[in-house]
Amino acid sequence: MTNLHILLVDDHEVVRRGLRALLMSHAGWEVVGEATNGQDAVEMARQLKPDVIVMDISMPKMNGLEATRCILETAPQTAVLIFTMHQSVQILREMAKAGARGYVLKSHASQDLIAAVEALSRNETFFKSGLEDPLSRAA
Repeated sequence: MTNLHILLVDDHEVVRRGLRALLMSHAGWEVVGEATNGQDAVEMARQLKPDVIVMDISMPKMNGLEATRCILETAPQTAVLIFTMHQSVQILREMAKAGARGYVLKSHASQDLIAAVEALSRNETFFKSGLEDPLSRAA
């Protein structure tokens, strides 16, 4: 089985460490890089060409939604999972417009993160926030 290459993007080191530990426990998955802001994420995505990016929204230099738009302009095959503490319909709409294919609340990471990355790796979406899937109406 080919490894799934994952890029982590969050401005908090402790969050990235926890994500790395959780994701690396899954056979066949490899965290290929970590970025602390949206600008670095865009550059690292170009260099590393990850399959999946776990992306925070609130970061310095460039937020996660803008970084997602920039990344997907040049690498539309990359699956972006928004990983945030913000739960709102507006955020869901904005991340769907940016091209992200999934949404996980930081408070639900231990239950949902593995399933979300698995879904995105199969070219599916993942929205389990208690809010409506914003992509379900875009048919």
